[in-house]
Amino acid sequence: MSQRWTYEIVEIVPRMLGPAVSERLQEELNRLGEDGWELVSVMAVTPFDHLRAVLKKPA
Repeated sequence: MSQRWTYEIVEIVPRMLGPAVSERLQEELNRLGEDGWELVSVMAVTPFDHLRAVLKKPA
């Protein structure tokens, strides 16, 4: 039997105020990692630091 996965997609959108995108991404990945999520990929959605992270964990 093959492994089944659950996926989570997180969008990090730049803001004028607050922490930088990289800091917010790190915080979000640490939070999700504590819940068992594993990062699969991060991609730029726009050239202005709008990021999309794809994570997975066993179903």
